[in-house]
Amino acid sequence: MNKGVYIALLSIGLAQALKIPIHFFRKKEFRPELFFHTGGMPSSHSAGVSSLTTFIALKRGIPTIDFALSLIYGLIVMYDAQGIRRQTGELTLKVNSMGELIEKIHKEESVAFEQEKTPKKLKEMLGHQPAEVIGGALLGVATGAIGYLLTKKGR
Repeated sequence: MNKGVYIALLSIGLAQALKIPIHFFRKKEFRPELFFHTGGMPSSHSAGVSSLTTFIALKRGIPTIDFALSLIYGLIVMYDAQGIRRQTGELTLKVNSMGELIEKIHKEESVAFEQEKTPKKLKEMLGHQPAEVIGGALLGVATGAIGYLLTKKGR
């Protein structure tokens, strides 16, 4: 793999790791499993594409096709993370609450509710708020720039 890919993967891992202390300071809950979850602050998708785009801009230059492709791809990923994926997460919240309401009604009405098993609750934290996308992008730019400087010195 090339250095840009390593730096982007490092940025993604760093963003995922930062979700744990950020959540702890906000909610006073220690949840190490957040390392493996989507959504939340900062966006690892934004961090990854921003670090790669920054690395390419510094290494190859802004007027290159490499930078153009990375920038457009990154913008699409970040738009999707805070748009469609966030809306999917919000819709999932509603679906889960409807399932809980239906279950409650069946219990209150003592209606025989034939079901093979309890329905699986859908994952709700899918997308990002705009601030989470911006936070990930800033982390990515910093990681990409530092990664470039470190690889430049290593030559």
